[in-house]
Amino acid sequence: MAYVEKMRFSKNYDQLQTWLQQTEEFRRILTSGESFPNANYIDATSGLDKASLQGTFLTQEEFFDLLLALKTIEGIVRFLKSNAEEYPLLSDISGAVFFNQQLVHQIEAKIDDKGQLRNNASAELQQIRAKIQGQQVQLRRVLDRILREAKAKGYTKDDVTPTIRDGRMVIPVSVAYKRSIKGFVHDESATGQTVYLEPAEVLEVNNSIRELEYEERREIVRILTVLTDALRPELDSLRKAFRFLGLVDFIRAKAKFAVKLEAHMPELHNRTLVEWYNSRHPLLWMAHQEQGKPVVPLNIRLSQQQRILVISGPNAGGKSVCVKTVGLVQYMMQCGLLVPMDGHSKMGIFQNVFLDIGDEQSIDNDLSTYSSHLTNMRHFVNNGNKRTLILIDEFGTGTEPQFGGAIAESLLSQFAEMGMYGVINTHYGNLKRFADKTKGLVNGAMRFDLEKLEPLYDLEIGKPGSSFALEIARKIGLPKEVLKDAQGLVGVDQVKLDRMLGQLESDKRKLEEKLKKAEDRDRRLKLRMEEYEDLKARLDDKRRDLIDDAKREAKGIMEGANRRVEAAIKEIKEKKASKEKTKEVREQLEKYKGNIKIGQRKTPAAEVKEPEFVVEGGTIKVGNYVRVKDSGTIGEVLGVRGKDLELSLGGLKTTVKMNRVEKVSRRVQKKEEKERSSRVSMKGIDINAKMSNYTANLDIRGRRGEEIFFDVQNFVDEGAMLGFDELRIVHGKGDGILRDVVRNILDTMSQVRAYKDEHVERGGAGVTVVHIK
Repeated sequence: MAYVEKMRFSKNYDQLQTWLQQTEEFRRILTSGESFPNANYIDATSGLDKASLQGTFLTQEEFFDLLLALKTIEGIVRFLKSNAEEYPLLSDISGAVFFNQQLVHQIEAKIDDKGQLRNNASAELQQIRAKIQGQQVQLRRVLDRILREAKAKGYTKDDVTPTIRDGRMVIPVSVAYKRSIKGFVHDESATGQTVYLEPAEVLEVNNSIRELEYEERREIVRILTVLTDALRPELDSLRKAFRFLGLVDFIRAKAKFAVKLEAHMPELHNRTLVEWYNSRHPLLWMAHQEQGKPVVPLNIRLSQQQRILVISGPNAGGKSVCVKTVGLVQYMMQCGLLVPMDGHSKMGIFQNVFLDIGDEQSIDNDLSTYSSHLTNMRHFVNNGNKRTLILIDEFGTGTEPQFGGAIAESLLSQFAEMGMYGVINTHYGNLKRFADKTKGLVNGAMRFDLEKLEPLYDLEIGKPGSSFALEIARKIGLPKEVLKDAQGLVGVDQVKLDRMLGQLESDKRKLEEKLKKAEDRDRRLKLRMEEYEDLKARLDDKRRDLIDDAKREAKGIMEGANRRVEAAIKEIKEKKASKEKTKEVREQLEKYKGNIKIGQRKTPAAEVKEPEFVVEGGTIKVGNYVRVKDSGTIGEVLGVRGKDLELSLGGLKTTVKMNRVEKVSRRVQKKEEKERSSRVSMKGIDINAKMSNYTANLDIRGRRGEEIFFDVQNFVDEGAMLGFDELRIVHGKGDGILRDVVRNILDTMSQVRAYKDEHVERGGAGVTVVHIK
């Protein structure tokens, strides 16, 4: 918490680079599933301060917290030193951590895993506890006998047992019979119907136990005092170790937050620059994630030529969200946090970030809404410079539009002359025109669907936007007479301008849709051409191979025939054969000739493979089949949420980004399944080879959920076939995503009897042990 409270906006490039890189390294640790210590980040510094005073001692609980924290520190240092090349900055901060390792063994020898002193912490303690145990056995035996007799005489209920009051063992007795048993009453029940009585017969035993407990307490204090004395010389090194633990916990918290936000480390530049791709408002994104709603990302660029962006557009179209996103994300980065945007985005460093968002009116200071805005503007002008980022929501509003627009235009001119950077949203037409003709300024518009009269929440830089006030009023249902009067008051030119902007927006959307379709057609045509050329090349190669084979076969046949004829002629000449012998030789030659058949070989169908998939164009919808590009897996689309698709891969449901898949036909999907099952059923299985090559451990750390489905399924199928009773799947801990995917797959497999986490010493929640039926 101390490190969180120290978080500050920094302008130091080297410091920010270090902070961001440390967090990025830790983010990679979390997402890799590696076994990094993730528990017992305990702040035990208060115990160290207490131990610094001579004559004091730490309690058993304080020593237990200290022990757990020191073990965590040991694990962290060990991990970082063994992975120094992969995580250099985190490894650097662990280099100064050193404390006496023997101290950990000393504490562990005294404190057990429940945080209590061990019986063998000293010989005296062991003897005392043995005596206490013996006395308690004797006491319990006597009390049980007395209680049985009391129950037999009706002095107490049948279901009662001995209990403890004021540290002494007593028995419950009905109040009417409290004088029937000699002893001392220590307490009574809330109803007053039962008293808790210590029989006189066990008085001495209870006293003896109490005295032994005092002795035990004194011995515990003595042991803890000696242990604290051993700790005292190491306090300086221990404090450094706990500062290291706090820093690691702080970086770990930032990394976990980055994983939750799907944030990345941008390219950092030591100058003023904004070049963001797919950035998101972190709070809005988290809220929409919980509700399953998409967030339209923000793409924005501010450079030396276009320093100030003036955004216009309809109400509730996302202008304010853009301004707030820029301010919050920039501030996050300059506090050392990873930011929710693509990793190839570029971010610069600003000396100041000035905001004018919301209503700052004050009764105490006699400030109206507009006065509060002007007070902020005065601060911007007096304190801004070329390294200042200004963010203004609803620029110029709060007073009469004619004067408010004029003052806003004058201020905007001043900001531009001072070289400031900024994002400003407005409805004023004069500011749009000023931005269009002034160097260093650029217009931006929040896009709007004129057909549906709905905002698209998408920023387009380079042109002004319209408020579409008349269109929205018409959709709401205002009377035509009111709308007609309003058009007259606004003026024909302004109405025409708004209509022209709206028509441009509509035409632009249609052109973008046509361009997208044309690009899809070009991509499909290019793919078909590649497939055709590949197939033609393979057929040509196969034809050449067949012709060469046929020529070689024919040549061999001719050579064999010639040798046979020459041998026959030689035999006839040498033996001067008779007509019968010559006829016999001729018959043999004819028989040989009849056996020679030069057939036309056909290319096996299996040798000319058709393309493995056929990409289709068009929008991906529920029920379509798509192919994951990087894994080749084909699945059915169950749902479309913005740019995310929910797929069914076999029996597994998973979510995949739309840009990672391509649409394929249902025929291809069925064909692939048929070919896969055919390959499995037709292929012979060598059990001995399988047994010799098979291992009962499968490591899938660092892989995506949709990539592992068939690997896990085949691994379990083969294990069951080969007779294994138990298998291990190593997926790592991380955020538990791979663990959940693996167990969803196992739930669909009939061969699996049960599964559980591995023992904590062999991987714990990072390994799933599978029991086969």
